Amino acid sequence: MKIAVPTKNNEVDSHFGHCDHFTIFSIDENKNIVNQEVFASPQGCGCKSNLAETFNHMGITIMLAGNMGEGAINKLSMAGIVVFRGCTGDVKQLVQNYLNGDITDSGISCAAHEHHSESGHQCSH
Repeated sequence: MKIAVPTKNNEVDSHFGHCDHFTIFSIDENKNIVNQEVFASPQGCGCKSNLAETFNHMGITIMLAGNMGEGAINKLSMAGIVVFRGCTGDVKQLVQNYLNGDITDSGISCAAHEHHSESGHQCSH
């Protein structure tokens, strides 16, 4: 399994489409992190790039993200990637929390590209 997290300074970037880069975690069958790599974010908004298809080809099946618009969610979902919104904090700890079954989707999407919520929504624990 591979998990992608929009990242800035080892923390979840608050907006998927404008993040600095993605941290990609490879997980083994025993739910252990076996590799961590950085993937540079493409230019432009996430919903207007080919990022979903690229991630699908890389074998990514889970996206743990902060805020995200419906367009990006739809593209990722169509590429077979399950999205969990509302995540914050250290990316490695977030992935560990997900692997422990402690993460659920916030259900909150950005209404527009100009919306950059800092409201503190967190993945449910």
